[in-house]
Amino acid sequence: MNRRLAQLALLLLLLLAGSVRPHDASAQVTRTDSAAVLLETAGRIEAEGQPDVARALYRFVAEHFAETPAGARARSYLESTTDEGTARGGRVELQVWSTLYGLFMGVAIPGAFGAESPEPYGLGLLLGGPAGFLTGKAIARSRSLSEGQARAITLGGTWGTWQGAGWANVLDLGHRTECFVDEVAGELCYETGDSSEETFTAMIVGGVAGIAVGTVLSRKPISRGVATTANFGALWGTWFGFAVGYIGGLEHDALLASTLVGGDAGLVAGAFGASRWNPSRNRARLVSIYGVIGGLSGLGVDLLLQPDDDKVSVGIPLAGSIIGLAIGSGVTRDYDADRGGRDGGSGGALLGFSDGAWSMDAPVPYPVMLERDGPRGPVRTPGLGVTWLSARFF
Repeated sequence: MNRRLAQLALLLLLLLAGSVRPHDASAQVTRTDSAAVLLETAGRIEAEGQPDVARALYRFVAEHFAETPAGARARSYLESTTDEGTARGGRVELQVWSTLYGLFMGVAIPGAFGAESPEPYGLGLLLGGPAGFLTGKAIARSRSLSEGQARAITLGGTWGTWQGAGWANVLDLGHRTECFVDEVAGELCYETGDSSEETFTAMIVGGVAGIAVGTVLSRKPISRGVATTANFGALWGTWFGFAVGYIGGLEHDALLASTLVGGDAGLVAGAFGASRWNPSRNRARLVSIYGVIGGLSGLGVDLLLQPDDDKVSVGIPLAGSIIGLAIGSGVTRDYDADRGGRDGGSGGALLGFSDGAWSMDAPVPYPVMLERDGPRGPVRTPGLGVTWLSARFF
């Protein structure tokens, strides 16, 4: 172990010496090559059963070579694994959720068949929880799931269940329309029938479909930040869909449909946007809390002004939410960069300039060869260099 750490330290020292000192490109290793070598070394160390050392090296690549392809891959690795460098968090989340979903299925299946006595529901609860736990455990054993990949499955199942229940109500599944002729009022129609069986069936179908879609998506690397952003996108889209529909004068089934469509749009936008933006989980949570603050501030304005128009009462929190999310996105723009994200701070320089913003960092010394005049000609001696200014204009 000590020998491995010594070799790793020597490798880092040599790569730093060749990557931060601007010399002739033909005489030294480029930053891209250095990062690729480090990333390959981290993979070998991880394969040898030393995840802690490998994770430290991945973090080094992500922080000091953020602009290289290897830096992006290192960030993706760090986002998709837990602090221990394993997929333990994904296994735990999947098993907990599958247990709860098994309990739900224990109630939903008897409800879908129209059970009226309590015995089928009791049996469903008795068998559903253990069945869900064992199913989640088997899936976790068969695959190495990160937290982001596990979240894709759990969010798919939860969201599909909600969508099934919502669309069952929008489409009035299980309801029948009966009409009769009144001598005074003419023809009158009303809905009859119990829709509980159809609603439970739609929830089961929607949940299973969501799990299937999430399982397919989980075969690709999904960071915790992307999963969290998609989750928040679905929630914010649901709120926006309801608010816009209400302000637009929609009612009953039309308003519920607007809410469902808004949630779907938010989920898709959050997932695809985050896959390109690649935010950290903490930044996604911070942006969302700014939106919550904005929405609650709008609610506070409602309580103070007490507008007579209900649409205005909904529009003020809606505007507050949008403003809050916009402010949160702007305020946290450099959040990931300050913590070893894309820009990696000022890269070890005292002053850094990137993307139109200045930053400060502790200067990181690096080895250099100094040339001075000697009695018999130039003499080269080792020394240390420090970068005072680092600027990037594009």
